[in-house]
Amino acid sequence: MAQEKLQKLELTWIGKDEGRKAIEPRILIEDPRYSYGDTESGNMLIHGDNLLALKALEQEYSGKVKCIYIDPPYNTGNAFEYYDDGIEHSIWLSLMKERLSILRMLLSENGLIWITLDDNEVHYCKVMCDEIFGRSNFLGNIIWQHSIQGKNDAKTFSLTHNHILVYSKSQHFIRYKVPREAKHNINYSNPDNDPKGAWRSGDVRSPNLRENLKYQIITPSGNVINPPEKGWRWSKALVEEKIKTGEIIFSPDESKIIRKIYLADQDGRVPDTLWFGEDCGTTREANSELKILNLGTLFDTPKPERLVERVLNISTQKGDFVLDSFLGSGTTAAVAQKMGRKYIGVELGNQAYTLCYPRLKKVTDGTDQGGISKAQNWKGGSGFKFYELAPSLLKEDKFGNLVINKEYNADMLAAAMAKQEGYTYQPDTTLYWKQGQSSEHDFIYTTTQFLTVESLDAISETMQEGESLLICCTAFQKECLNHAKNITIKKIPQMLLGRCEFNKDDYSLNIIDMPQLDLEEEFDDDFIKDEPVADSHNKPVEGTLFD
Repeated sequence: MAQEKLQKLELTWIGKDEGRKAIEPRILIEDPRYSYGDTESGNMLIHGDNLLALKALEQEYSGKVKCIYIDPPYNTGNAFEYYDDGIEHSIWLSLMKERLSILRMLLSENGLIWITLDDNEVHYCKVMCDEIFGRSNFLGNIIWQHSIQGKNDAKTFSLTHNHILVYSKSQHFIRYKVPREAKHNINYSNPDNDPKGAWRSGDVRSPNLRENLKYQIITPSGNVINPPEKGWRWSKALVEEKIKTGEIIFSPDESKIIRKIYLADQDGRVPDTLWFGEDCGTTREANSELKILNLGTLFDTPKPERLVERVLNISTQKGDFVLDSFLGSGTTAAVAQKMGRKYIGVELGNQAYTLCYPRLKKVTDGTDQGGISKAQNWKGGSGFKFYELAPSLLKEDKFGNLVINKEYNADMLAAAMAKQEGYTYQPDTTLYWKQGQSSEHDFIYTTTQFLTVESLDAISETMQEGESLLICCTAFQKECLNHAKNITIKKIPQMLLGRCEFNKDDYSLNIIDMPQLDLEEEFDDDFIKDEPVADSHNKPVEGTLFD
């Protein structure tokens, strides 16, 4: 009898299991015209398709991002100015699955991902995330009140909330407490002028049954207080110590024990799952924050800075990396910069130029004093680098064959091949063939020169014992093969064919208004497809390539 297929609980949809070639790992190219302030801050603003951008970040940032906050299109059936949001459910799920799978790899072992959605897809997304992140890593579904005022013209219910799904990558996640707000301090006072400051009454009884903590407590005047049913919270010796320090006192008639919980000792409060608009802001507040910045056309459903501030307070500390691959109006990046976090923001639409760039420029200058600026005492500082995705490495020629894209110069090709082969692109200042490395002794060299035995010997003579080298070239003498035992030779583009999906620039969720970079003006055009050209053995221009 044939063995029955093992069944599991999962969400299925049309096209879920349809295979797709791997996504091309593009290189990122800085556009200095839009970089601003301290460009070595580690902050990155990337313009381009977010799936390609995430793939470009995968090698360098896997396991390094402490917090991911995304606010993807909600698939509501409403056409927004920037997003055509009416995608069939199955298509939406497939597109999100691809992105969430890479986002999980980028997330650190102790990091959290936050996904804001509404009722249209949140429940489907939750089941899908259980499969991607693991059901045991689901931490909660935050209900955020995005609107304080209801709508009387609603056909069924007036929707005033969004959902924020929270997942960890592992059980090693770190969740910080929410900083205490003034309104949470009203229960603290100092009626006895305690030198440690304001306090409130706490419980001295054990929440669980502790037979070994059942003992009598003798008051200063000799009264006896019997143990509660489950016992005391601490040992007798510790209680006596707390009585001496004044942390435990007695009621005037000495019939009750009072434990002091000091406001000064409270580092925050455990976050709950109901976030009110008055605490975290609303969509109306977010729109007001953008209008004050006077950036022209606004985003349809921006998030308030106070909402993102709470997310970052719970899941990050200063210096941690924060990623938003649906950056929209730039709120996540703006808040991260004001809070001293490092950010990576990805946006495909024109708003990368018209909203994100000018907004972050104002944040850097300190002229953005809205949102959380006053709460964070933000006066300006830091900065960011602005990146574009490089074009596809391989492109079809007039015969339909995939050939090396002529828009790639020698340095770009070297960086792209290093990424393709899993090496870190880091050209050596003295040895031209050390363009990248995967370990202390393994190197890669990409050349468009015709490789000869003589040139191979010249390289071999400069190699140290134990070093190995992968050479990627367009043409070579057949005698070069197996000529040096510590050198491997591969021919491009043949070595790349079938590896991933080349010459595709748009994996977007049907995002419209996609500006095209004029690559003819950006890159050298002397890189030919079929004939070898001279290599550049010089160090690449500072800050033009990122791998």
